Amino acid sequence: MNLFSAFMKIFKKLLSYPLSILFYLFYFSAIFFFFPFQWLALNIGGKEAHKKSVDYISFIVMSSLFILGTRIKFLNKQDLPKDVPLIFVSNHQSVYDILPMVVFLRKYYPKFVAKIELSKGFPSVSYFLRHGGNALIDRNNAKQSLRTLLNFGKYIEANNYSAVIFPEGTRSKDGNTKIFADNGLKIIMRNAPSAYVVPITINNAWRLSSIGTFPMDLGIKMRFEVHEPIKCDSMPFDKLFEKVEQTIKKGVVSEPLRQ
Repeated sequence: MNLFSAFMKIFKKLLSYPLSILFYLFYFSAIFFFFPFQWLALNIGGKEAHKKSVDYISFIVMSSLFILGTRIKFLNKQDLPKDVPLIFVSNHQSVYDILPMVVFLRKYYPKFVAKIELSKGFPSVSYFLRHGGNALIDRNNAKQSLRTLLNFGKYIEANNYSAVIFPEGTRSKDGNTKIFADNGLKIIMRNAPSAYVVPITINNAWRLSSIGTFPMDLGIKMRFEVHEPIKCDSMPFDKLFEKVEQTIKKGVVSEPLRQ
């Protein structure tokens, strides 16, 4: 490492402290500040107004990442089917995966499979999870999880909404994908027979917190790539699940992506 590179590394580290403070101030202020707007949208305007408020709020909160020099690229070259439910299946690298998916998939009315613990304690986020048609599962209660996912599949089938599920079950801290669990996807597919499964690969989101939650890393290039949709009934589930898993994992890279 030459002298200039060493200086830039130190400078970036020092700069990350004030920028991380600004990021967290903006991020959490937005989450708390916009909670009443979401409440008003739902209780006065109804579900459609609530959905639009979530879209706007998510974009504003996501924009806080730009303070850190984060760049987000959402690549979708697929002609996704219309007027049918879609099941987006993705790897999971960071809590910051979610906002870009809400924003860039907004026209598909994405509903998330999330752990029930998130339904409390995070004002705007928890309110959206409770009232936005999402599936909140208790991982310590198999019957509750089964019933919730079964009803969730029927819900997206009846309304032509989309589901977002992370089969790893937890975030990867180093970008390497974990073992994919198939139960959740299997239950949703059985109850949304007209759906298409759409794999998505996320890259570099984990790097935001690679040096810790404070300070956060700067200049990260997050990339989301939408892959070819697969009709749920086009092949046996085991074969479909294997194809989805391999498609996602093949798209994961270990080095920062150029944009």
